[in-house]
Amino acid sequence: MNISDSIKKLGIGVDKPVLDKGTSSKSAEKTTASATPASKDNVTLSAASVQMQSIEAGIASTEVFDTSKVDEIKSAIARGDFTVDTGKVADGLLQTVKDLIHSKKG
Repeated sequence: MNISDSIKKLGIGVDKPVLDKGTSSKSAEKTTASATPASKDNVTLSAASVQMQSIEAGIASTEVFDTSKVDEIKSAIARGDFTVDTGKVADGLLQTVKDLIHSKKG
């Protein structure tokens, strides 16, 4: 599972960030300074920031691994039934090495 899969499961679209193109920062500072007392700070989050917080909260609540699969493997090991497909492991290892070699060339 990769990060984009987790985001897709949450149903959140993240095609392009949304930027707040409101007033310039100088005029916003003047408005904030005159409208509020100097002892208080005012922070406004952009739509992209709010969306990012929503994504972070969704990712934090998803499982990193499948606990039922881990329990199944633990039980198989305890029973002595667990077998490793060495061919599959070797193929995966070779593919990883190939990917690493190609990524360093590019």
